[in-house]
Amino acid sequence: MSGSQAAYAAVDLSVKLGTLELAYPTLMGSGCYGSGEEFAPFVDPAKIGGVVLKSVTQRPRLGNRAPRLVATPSGMLNAIGLQNPGIDWYLEHDLAERVPRPWKTIGSVAGFSVDEYAYVTQRLAARPEIDAIELNVSCPNVAAEGETFACDPKLTGRVVRLVRDTTEKTLIVKLSPNVTDIAAVAREAEDAGADALAVINTVRGMAIDVGTWRPRLGNVTGGLSGPAIRPIAVLAVYEVARAVKIPIVGQGGIETVTDALEFFLAGATAISIGTANFIDPRIPERIVEGLRAYLDQRGLLSIGQIVGQANCGFAGARRCEGREG
Repeated sequence: MSGSQAAYAAVDLSVKLGTLELAYPTLMGSGCYGSGEEFAPFVDPAKIGGVVLKSVTQRPRLGNRAPRLVATPSGMLNAIGLQNPGIDWYLEHDLAERVPRPWKTIGSVAGFSVDEYAYVTQRLAARPEIDAIELNVSCPNVAAEGETFACDPKLTGRVVRLVRDTTEKTLIVKLSPNVTDIAAVAREAEDAGADALAVINTVRGMAIDVGTWRPRLGNVTGGLSGPAIRPIAVLAVYEVARAVKIPIVGQGGIETVTDALEFFLAGATAISIGTANFIDPRIPERIVEGLRAYLDQRGLLSIGQIVGQANCGFAGARRCEGREG
């Protein structure tokens, strides 16, 4: 092996989110990769950092009425409605039938009350197949007239605090962009015990059929994902990185290594790839190789050397304290 090849191979792409150690800084987004088994025939499982499973709730949910998906320019609207079999069936069947893989497995928890989040997290995190928990707090709180947990810093904090008491595994809180001040929500989640933040969830949107004059989604509104939301997501990561010190998982429209680099430079420690997996399941592998080549070309030894560099040198960037920009 030549010197240049050895340097390329030596580039360290591993990252840590709390106590969760990832060989690569790439997660596969919840709801976009199934259990991972669906993609295993097409990718090298050893080249994926982790898979975030589809969100599960305490009781079974049928989800929203069809249509649930609508293609949009540079993106996709979805209104699945958290369809899942409920935690009892999920643990007994879906999780129990998983095949061991080299990637890390992150369970995703949704709920409609603070107690439901805690109950589902405790049961899911107790399973050895689960390496970490992602809290999907973009759900309506039935005890507060349907106000979304993620849109209220105090509600987010209540959920995180109660859930934190149920597990010592890494807790990743997924934040919504549909707020006035995402940094305020991020700070509350950090103070409540979150180990990391996933930034961002989908952006609310709507599409109308001009022939029928009716909404194209059965649920009327849905979550917009894909490249259309990437600038929104990059800004959110940038702002959150200035407000907290815990790691950030950047997500929203990542398709190429250039897209991924924007998130790292904005302050993300890791990235999550979602909608792009529907287009090409090999995108995560190409991004990993692209990151390695990018760092090698610049004589850098680890992905951590570029994290938040677009944020460093500006007042208020907490994660850059003590670091030269």
